[in-house]
Amino acid sequence: MASLVSTRLAGRRLTTLPRNLQLRRGFSVKTTADTTQLTGKPSDPATEPYTLRLHEDSFKTYKCDAPSLDVSITKSELLQMYSEMQVMRRMEMASDALYKAKLIRGFCHLATGQEAVSVGLEHGIKKDDRVITGYRCHPFAVLRGGTVEGVIAELLGRQAGMSHGKGGSMHIFTPTFFGGNGIVGAQVPVGAGAAFAQKYKGEKHCTFALYGDGASNQGQVFEAFNMAKLWNLPCVFVCENNKYGMGTSAERSSSNTEYYTRGDKIPGIQVNGMDIIATKQAVEYARNWTVNDDKGPLILEFITYRYGGHSMSDPGTTYRTREEVQRMRSTQDPIRGLQRYLEEWGVATEQELKALDKDAKAVVDKAVEIAKASPEPEIKDLWTDIYYKGTEPPFMRGREREEVHYY
Repeated sequence: MASLVSTRLAGRRLTTLPRNLQLRRGFSVKTTADTTQLTGKPSDPATEPYTLRLHEDSFKTYKCDAPSLDVSITKSELLQMYSEMQVMRRMEMASDALYKAKLIRGFCHLATGQEAVSVGLEHGIKKDDRVITGYRCHPFAVLRGGTVEGVIAELLGRQAGMSHGKGGSMHIFTPTFFGGNGIVGAQVPVGAGAAFAQKYKGEKHCTFALYGDGASNQGQVFEAFNMAKLWNLPCVFVCENNKYGMGTSAERSSSNTEYYTRGDKIPGIQVNGMDIIATKQAVEYARNWTVNDDKGPLILEFITYRYGGHSMSDPGTTYRTREEVQRMRSTQDPIRGLQRYLEEWGVATEQELKALDKDAKAVVDKAVEIAKASPEPEIKDLWTDIYYKGTEPPFMRGREREEVHYY
């Protein structure tokens, strides 16, 4: 049964869904951004948490129990998640504008609309857990220890970029973020390898290996599933199902579009990826499954939505209508959903949230100016960062003319 999308018209709530989404199989979780209910308001929000209850259709499971629908969360974390989603959204919007101004060249894949997944993931994991993903990597890079200016500068090809301007949109890293990766699905076995290293070294951490529905049919994904289950690795495989893998519906090439069930003996959970509370709860459950309970790998499928095309070169309107995108923006936006929570639950006033919006804009505007002011890499920078620091060979063929005689 197709997932419901709630639309407010004339002060009442109706249930409707874009026609093309009604035809897609496998979705029974709600994908509304504002169905979580307040069940207990603290007498002192500064020190006590809010108690919430997720909608009963927030999760759908395969070979495992569902995460608890009851959630406790503090005022400070709610506001932090809201602020971070705003910063991520504005960073992607700035990247869009810079690309259209021809200041960003090459491939550029934006995650506008999917902020609940990246921010919710970060709030559900620990500092030393690891994350690896594919194209839409900018929010993860910032949240895992990078900076907005580092991402923007990288996209502009400047020295201040997180990869010193040599990686571009898909190759940004931190010590716990193993990058965006440009080969479809190839990051999944690398994530399984990172999880193997964690288990081998006895670390009490896990790796979240993200991929899109467009990568779900890659052979290496299934090979990674097999090895992860064979060795019971602490790996959470995360399918960000934004409904249009590689620019078209992945259903056209998938006999089973319930991606959370495709791990054979690996249990899975389908999650409402438009509600950040549900996202955070699912991630915490998955981490506990792999690390604390040592049950091996798990698959999470987040049902989410991207507002832009597959990349900046794709208008995204040949396989869906502008009306559909606008409908999702106006009724299912994850930031607006959290904003509604915060106002209705008395966490923050409209004016306080507008102040956070203004702060987010200032952070991104300043980051853009810093990135623009950074110089471009010099020729000599082309042969740096080839090897891990401390392991460089004394000479590299073709690097400098005077070194040629050594070969």
